[in-house]
Amino acid sequence: MNLPNKLTVLRVIMIPFFVFFYLTGNVLIADILFIVASLTDMLDGKIARKYNLVTNFGKFMDPLADKLLVAAALICFVELRRIPAWIVLIIISREFIISGFRLVAAEGGKVIAAGYWGKIKTAVTMVTIIFMIPNFGGVAATSHTIYIIEQILVYASLILTIISLIDYLVKNKEVLGGEM
Repeated sequence: MNLPNKLTVLRVIMIPFFVFFYLTGNVLIADILFIVASLTDMLDGKIARKYNLVTNFGKFMDPLADKLLVAAALICFVELRRIPAWIVLIIISREFIISGFRLVAAEGGKVIAAGYWGKIKTAVTMVTIIFMIPNFGGVAATSHTIYIIEQILVYASLILTIISLIDYLVKNKEVLGGEM
């Protein structure tokens, strides 16, 4: 197993530890784990492309690991009543839709790369999660300001999720035979 694939596997292994530490109130450890896991996402792709280490395992597991990491954090936020479930449902649904599209495209021999809007959506969502994990909103002196920042980030993630989904579907409608 090459280094990029090991980083992807490491990211998947870190997810239950992140969830455990976050849900037991160890937010500093949870935030560090999430940040490190997010960095492995960036690193594994760069290393794989730079050193021609792209594998079928990596093509499949890397995006899956990303989705699992983000979904785990968002579900934790729902559990702790930090974010409405309907927002998480929309964000996770987008990921399933895109994954389904990619599977259909792959069957037709087409590889669909991440688009501009998807990359921005991912970056904003990761920043949102990293910002929300410590729950600064619970600090009395700054809670209102932090709460507003969190809400702006959450709704920015939601809006970018919807924009990136629409962009993705429009640009790749031929995958479904142009039936859109």
